Amino acid sequence: MTTIGVLARPDLAQAGTTIRDLVAWLRARGAGCLLDEATAALGGADAGCEVLSGREVAARADALVVLGGDGTLLAASRLLERAVPVLGVNFGSLGFLTEIALSELFPTLEAVLEGRFESEERLQLRAVVVRSGYPEVTGDVLNDVVITKAGPSRIIELDVTVNGSFVSAFRADGLIVSSPTGSTAYNLAAGGPILHPTLPAIVLTPICPHMLSNRPLVIGDDACVAVRLKAARGVEVYTALDGQQSLALADGDTVTVTGSPNRLRLVRPAGRDYYEVLRTKLKWGDTPR
Repeated sequence: MTTIGVLARPDLAQAGTTIRDLVAWLRARGAGCLLDEATAALGGADAGCEVLSGREVAARADALVVLGGDGTLLAASRLLERAVPVLGVNFGSLGFLTEIALSELFPTLEAVLEGRFESEERLQLRAVVVRSGYPEVTGDVLNDVVITKAGPSRIIELDVTVNGSFVSAFRADGLIVSSPTGSTAYNLAAGGPILHPTLPAIVLTPICPHMLSNRPLVIGDDACVAVRLKAARGVEVYTALDGQQSLALADGDTVTVTGSPNRLRLVRPAGRDYYEVLRTKLKWGDTPR
């Protein structure tokens, strides 16, 4: 590893000191440093670094340090088109994805520079949105593709097929199509199962279904899921890609979800496994006081 890219949440003022320390630390080790414009502005740390757009940083870096919360890492994942090591450093409140604590940043980055780090490749999903009168939109997501309504009133109707076979007509507030990584996000809040992030799987979870028998469904990651908006029933309906991009839908529009050829390579702190993350983030085993 010779060149490290650094991306921070644009409004994360408290990251300024970390950015300056990180730049100095990399320069002391002879490593190149790339910052996007917002990160450079936060740290005032462009001396000795190249300042580029976020997409250029993602394209040129040998490894990427992301400072923020899970939303920041989701945004960064949309910039990547290759599986470079990504260090998610948690400045947020939960941090399922940004599981590296600030105190672990420099030891973990040292291991990355020396090529002795642990990482996991995470499945991403590819969504293709076909809307009447609009060009087709394609996007990759790390967590989920969500089809849902904007208003609090009527439910919507969705026809779902998997590999061309009809699954069900869901009458619900919406549907979550989640990767294993995203299973601890909206999927979990909606009553879906937790999947180990390395599983080759996709989970379909209805949001507040009208029929209690409509339960989450786990399928293989080689499946093609097609969700057609059968009836919006007079409410605004949209699809959200990782919560980063939203597109309005109308009756008859279709969202197709498959596994993406792209993977995200997340660096893990030494000595920590996924079950420890679950125990820590979900407070499993805590004794009530």
